[in-house]
Amino acid sequence: MQLIIPMLAYENGVAAMEWLCEVFGFTEKLRWLDDGGRLSHGEIVMGDQVIMLASPTPGYQSPKRLRQEYAPAARWYQVPYIINGVLVYVADVEEHFRVASEGAR
Repeated sequence: MQLIIPMLAYENGVAAMEWLCEVFGFTEKLRWLDDGGRLSHGEIVMGDQVIMLASPTPGYQSPKRLRQEYAPAARWYQVPYIINGVLVYVADVEEHFRVASEGAR
């Protein structure tokens, strides 16, 4: 049983799910869309490990966009380490970087 399940928010949850599946090799397990086509709940899996994703509200801003539009948030990220993230081990980091770079959206 998985004890930790990352739950990630994206401005465009559908695009994020598709990109994560394409680049990291996850498999889409579940996709619930609201009436406007936004991802209200999604699940991707790798083996028996699950990541949940969603686009919380139409007004949600990703950390990247928030940093661009709100100076105090930009200062929060002026550190030499990752503040929020998910660690995913890959077999060949150079090949993964190549695929991810080519498929970047």
